[in-house]
Amino acid sequence: MLPHPEPALAAALAADLRAAGYTSDGLRSAWTAPADEAIARGLRRPALRALRDRTDALAVLARLLGLGVAQPRAAVDAALPATGAEGLTRLGLAEISGDTVRAAAMVRPQSFADDAGEGEWWIASDLDEAARGGGALPEDHVLGVGGASLTLAGLQVPDAAETGLDLGTGCGIQALRMRRSVSRVVATDVSERALAFTRLNALLNGVDGIETRAGSLFDPVAGERFDRIASNPPFVITPRRAGVPAYEYRDGGRVGDALVADVIRDAGAHLAPGGVAQLLGNWESSADEDGLDRVRAWVAEAAVPLDAWVIERERLDPLAYAELWVRDGGTAAGTPEFADLIDAWLDDFAARGVTGVGFGYVLLRRPLQGGPTLVRFERVPGTVAAAPGAHLAAALAAHDRLTRLDDAELAASRFVVAPDVTEARHHRPGEEAPTVIELRQGGGFGRALAVDPALAALVGASDGDLAVGALVDAIAQLLEVDAAALRADLLPRVRELTFTGFLRFAD
Repeated sequence: MLPHPEPALAAALAADLRAAGYTSDGLRSAWTAPADEAIARGLRRPALRALRDRTDALAVLARLLGLGVAQPRAAVDAALPATGAEGLTRLGLAEISGDTVRAAAMVRPQSFADDAGEGEWWIASDLDEAARGGGALPEDHVLGVGGASLTLAGLQVPDAAETGLDLGTGCGIQALRMRRSVSRVVATDVSERALAFTRLNALLNGVDGIETRAGSLFDPVAGERFDRIASNPPFVITPRRAGVPAYEYRDGGRVGDALVADVIRDAGAHLAPGGVAQLLGNWESSADEDGLDRVRAWVAEAAVPLDAWVIERERLDPLAYAELWVRDGGTAAGTPEFADLIDAWLDDFAARGVTGVGFGYVLLRRPLQGGPTLVRFERVPGTVAAAPGAHLAAALAAHDRLTRLDDAELAASRFVVAPDVTEARHHRPGEEAPTVIELRQGGGFGRALAVDPALAALVGASDGDLAVGALVDAIAQLLEVDAAALRADLLPRVRELTFTGFLRFAD
């Protein structure tokens, strides 16, 4: 059953959900925080136990739309006075069988926060594995809001723009997030089912300005350029072998990491000058080639020269990667099917000599003029802020300003320490001088840097009053070292600390 996005009915459903208190906080309060966390692990029973025999509107909707549990028609009609069970079926979200209403899709609240404030969406998607009662998912399954979706939504730079592209929209979460700062968004997908969910979710949340188009990757927008591109593409590396499910939401039909390579190579042609593309991806490593070097080559092969900032967050060995995605498809561990799929993945990796698979973030930018000035490929483990998009935007702005400054102009600039930065000093017992000085970042990418006493002193004295050059001269005198040599050492590190968000320009 495909969703049927009827505007009037979607608006009625939204009004009913709002009146019932069907929100993230409402559900968490109804079935408790531990049960809420259990749902994320595929366990419904703790939530059902918490709801017990409650018959109020919130409880009925929580069971039906939040957990996929059938409910009496009379209870659904009472919980949704403007929509009714009949309206849910017309929207493609439920099926009526006698006196029983069965969910045909999930509708779950999803809270969010960005520079524009806090809010909440209702996101419709296909029934999850728990609601389906287990077993492998259908290949045209439309995923709800998962960890990767939230990651990319939080990464989107919040700067205002005119046009945006959500490449491989799925349930539409990136299009909704982009629309917060972009005037017009085009959302594409090969799946008509996904596009129907995207249209329905836009209607449910009263969001206009989102146009859906069917087609693969950039085909539906041939010849067009955008200020923003966001993509959580079907990047999962999947064996091209009979018997291995090809899920539309995660498998792009390419061998290895070729789909991510194609998106990176082609993105620049669809960016307006100054435009930014952001995507998630996997890339393979082998004994002969590091994964980040592969991504670097894809960027170099792009038809349009691009600024590039690529961050690898983690790397999995072939077996761990195979287990992750076989489980994701709903195949139970310990079954012959599970073992066969693991073998298919391992055979595929062995055929290409793959020793690991990296996961990370890719930010590409088409320069306003001239050639690329940002070429950064790095591994950044640790905790990331919930929504680092503003941090990324600030880093790009800082990079552009730093690029225009020579060392003399940098030395004349004044800086302040970012408010989320702390310092930790580690001493051996009985020793006055620290053996390690560490700067830690509370936001952004949660970086931790070991610094020497000179840099620590410069950062500590950066309160916006004195220029960097004056601070360096004072520190050189204090440490009894050559001022010119210290300046040559510290200024490049000031540039790095400013780009990564430890320091900020004072003006």
